[in-house]
Amino acid sequence: MSLQSTDPIADLLTRIRNAAMVGKTEVRVPSSKMKKVVAEQLVKNHYLANVKIEDGKPRGTLVITINKDGENAAFTELSRVSKPGRRVYVGAAEIPKVKSGRGLVLISTSKGVMTGSEAVKAKLGGELLLKVY
Repeated sequence: MSLQSTDPIADLLTRIRNAAMVGKTEVRVPSSKMKKVVAEQLVKNHYLANVKIEDGKPRGTLVITINKDGENAAFTELSRVSKPGRRVYVGAAEIPKVKSGRGLVLISTSKGVMTGSEAVKAKLGGELLLKVY
């Protein structure tokens, strides 16, 4: 089995969704800088419980804690917006609100990955990575 994926962020989101659906509290995925930043943003916004990196030989592993034992996942939907076949870019004025502001979008800007509200405050547009609520 190859560790290489065509869309690593979509793979990360799918693994998190699948683990949450079957009641797992933790998921392990091959590490990359982008996956780490996306997971850290989800932790910062309280959609995931914790993220840590375990060093490994070919590459490290991200250990993502979805929720604590006995709790439900903090998200209902976790979906990729921009895909390899169809990239979605928005300006600062066009950043969408998810579920009337109850969810969030992550945007890859020139200043790094940030939430939609942070991008609006910084007046930055970029590629819509994912939406979560």
